[in-house]
Amino acid sequence: MSANTATSGAAGRAAPMTKEERKVILGSSLGTVFEWYDFYLYGSLAGLIGTHFFSQYPEGTRNIFALLTFAAGFLVRPFGALVFGRIGDLVGRKYTFLVTIVIMGASTFIVGLLPGSETIGIAAPILLILLRCLQGLALGGEYGGAATYVAEHAPNGRRGFYTSFIQITATAGLFLSLLVILGVRTWTGEADFAAWGWRVPFLVSIVLLGISVWIRSTLNESPAFQKMKTEGTGSKAPLSEAFGQWSNAKWALLALLGLTMGQAVVWYTGQFYALFFLGSILKVDGPTTNLLIAWSLLLGSGGFVLFGWLSDKIGRKPIILGGCLIAALTYFPLFKLLTAEANPALHQAQQTIPVQVLTDPDSCSFQFNPVGTARFTQPCDIAKSALARASVQYSVEGGVAAGETAIRINNGAPIRATDPAFAQQLAAGLTAAGYPAASNPTVVKMAGPFDIFREQPAVIIGVLTVLVIYVTMVYGPIAAALVELFPTRIRYSSMSLPYHIGNGWFGGLLPATSLAMVAQTGDIYFGLWYPIVIALATFVIGMIFIPETKDRDIFDDASSTTR
Repeated sequence: MSANTATSGAAGRAAPMTKEERKVILGSSLGTVFEWYDFYLYGSLAGLIGTHFFSQYPEGTRNIFALLTFAAGFLVRPFGALVFGRIGDLVGRKYTFLVTIVIMGASTFIVGLLPGSETIGIAAPILLILLRCLQGLALGGEYGGAATYVAEHAPNGRRGFYTSFIQITATAGLFLSLLVILGVRTWTGEADFAAWGWRVPFLVSIVLLGISVWIRSTLNESPAFQKMKTEGTGSKAPLSEAFGQWSNAKWALLALLGLTMGQAVVWYTGQFYALFFLGSILKVDGPTTNLLIAWSLLLGSGGFVLFGWLSDKIGRKPIILGGCLIAALTYFPLFKLLTAEANPALHQAQQTIPVQVLTDPDSCSFQFNPVGTARFTQPCDIAKSALARASVQYSVEGGVAAGETAIRINNGAPIRATDPAFAQQLAAGLTAAGYPAASNPTVVKMAGPFDIFREQPAVIIGVLTVLVIYVTMVYGPIAAALVELFPTRIRYSSMSLPYHIGNGWFGGLLPATSLAMVAQTGDIYFGLWYPIVIALATFVIGMIFIPETKDRDIFDDASSTTR
């Protein structure tokens, strides 16, 4: 490509976006919201889905298979990035993300129609797992396509702002799924929702699919891809060129370690781990947890656009890496404040009631169980798991016979983990010592969606909103940063893989890893070291190795490959 061609291409992109280009933003964003909505539905309803599709198994095994099916969607996302990234670089952006949205929408709709295992036996869980894998593959191809498509329509100097609308879609999809589930649950009542109402959110997705496909079908192919095709500069083997040549592959690796790895853990901590922490550790009821998270998403989501816009002014690196650093430095005080406000009685008990696990530390397992298949049956593991489920702070001490494990509460008599009545004795001992019972009245509880003007929910929403703002800092500019790292001919493939490894694996494993760290140490905050260490690693690697890209002309492949 001549210098004159590159210059004219860049100049042509300097004008404000046209009406057609604004439709590109709308069509891409709406479709991506829909895909995330589909993806999150399963996670929110995994318990009910396990009941209907794995009913031939005991409850524990049923929940394991439900979690395995959920995990499958995360694990296949990088493979979807490879498959659809290659198609997107060879055939085109528009065609590829039309295919991904149809696959996602059809799979989701069929889940709503799929008979349970009581009707069609083993075929039900097999078909469910297949549909979940198709969802993960489609999502793996969707993000890279939508981000690339929008970025290649955006003017130079405004890519951060316009791609930020793609970034807001993941949060919007989560928010929409929570609203639809809450609405249908209220409309049907709990009994009918458990029996058949859970299918409604899956079935109504067909309407969203129709709207999204119609909008996307009216869009044109991206100008950068059309220009590449016209000039004959496209790659004949994008995967080999992107990942088989070190000059390109190293940038995919650096994009993972210096951008998306840290972005992923900050995102998952601010939205998913916060939800898990409130519900599972602080014992806040499900509806209240969902409302608190929903309000924080509503209040904080404007940050995606704000930080996307700001990244066009001051750069991608300062905002993404600054978000990783600030999050890492403030997670401990923020989550401790969450505990003090959401469950004051539990917080007080953790500070004042000593609990020890008396055991041989070498007999304890690290209870890392990302898909729920592992079984921890040693007395030490049973004791630690029981205390972790009760959100009890504890220390581990030796001095007992090999194979023996006991729990001592407030310097009282030890409770042996091998005792047949261990669970009952532990619950009674914790309550007698001052740990709150299940009916603890100090736990935050919202009477309705607008019960937010009391101090307790207001402070919690404030903390959660700060966590969401961290998410918007790292996530708002990430699409523009990734797009600008790679040349047009391999852009779809190159940016998709590090994004989905970072978010699908580093982010997706965060809840299981953090829970194992909590159980291992007896400290409900210790799991925060997982996102903190990874975010700090990304900060260091990104500061040293990732270039600032905001001024690159992505229409000029020479500028995208000159690092």
